[in-house]
Amino acid sequence: MLVAAAVCPCPPLLVPEVAGGASAELDDARAACYDAVAVLAAARADRLLVVGPAEPPGRGAFPTGTRGSLRGFGVDVEVGLGKGEPGERELPPSLTVGAWLLERTGWRTAPVEGLGVGEPLEPGRCAEVGRELAAGPERLALLVMGDGSACRSPKAPGYHDDRAAGFDAAAARALGEANTAALAALDAGLAADLRAAGRSAWQVLAGAADGAGLTGRLLYDAAPYGVGYFVASWS
Repeated sequence: MLVAAAVCPCPPLLVPEVAGGASAELDDARAACYDAVAVLAAARADRLLVVGPAEPPGRGAFPTGTRGSLRGFGVDVEVGLGKGEPGERELPPSLTVGAWLLERTGWRTAPVEGLGVGEPLEPGRCAEVGRELAAGPERLALLVMGDGSACRSPKAPGYHDDRAAGFDAAAARALGEANTAALAALDAGLAADLRAAGRSAWQVLAGAADGAGLTGRLLYDAAPYGVGYFVASWS
């Protein structure tokens, strides 16, 4: 059963070494992420699963100990999903950022595993995956990594799209209220148009939390660089 969740953005820029001189621009986002992870720790889960978007090579399950690096972003930073033997595959960037958050906050509460989810995964299947994850008797916590639209300004990666602000507002509201029905209703086609790299992971969360009775709190909602970043805590 799902007992807690944290939702955090997944840009490598969240890691100060990657951001470099612009690191301070995401200080508030980092602080909110640390607070959300602290709520996860307080839930005393039996297992923590980090869920995030991934391209085909990074999809599927990753066992405890799997390593990820940010060398592709120009920095010599390597992290792992808790303690254990390195896995056969490297973590995708979203799970690497999640593992970095856990290392940064000194996570020691429960074993950590990962799940890379394809952004094209249709909403019904996302919900099914979430329900499967939460079906057992163990106390499960989720660290859900994902970004909102990438079209909030002319300088955004996806340029400007008038639909982006409305999509992000709906997503932020659903995440802040732990509204699983509203998350499940996010339009996958619109999310793809807006390059929202969190839709599938959020809908996995919606499936896992359906009927769990969790309440939510939105800790951060902003669009630096024209990309929607949200931090939420469910407990």
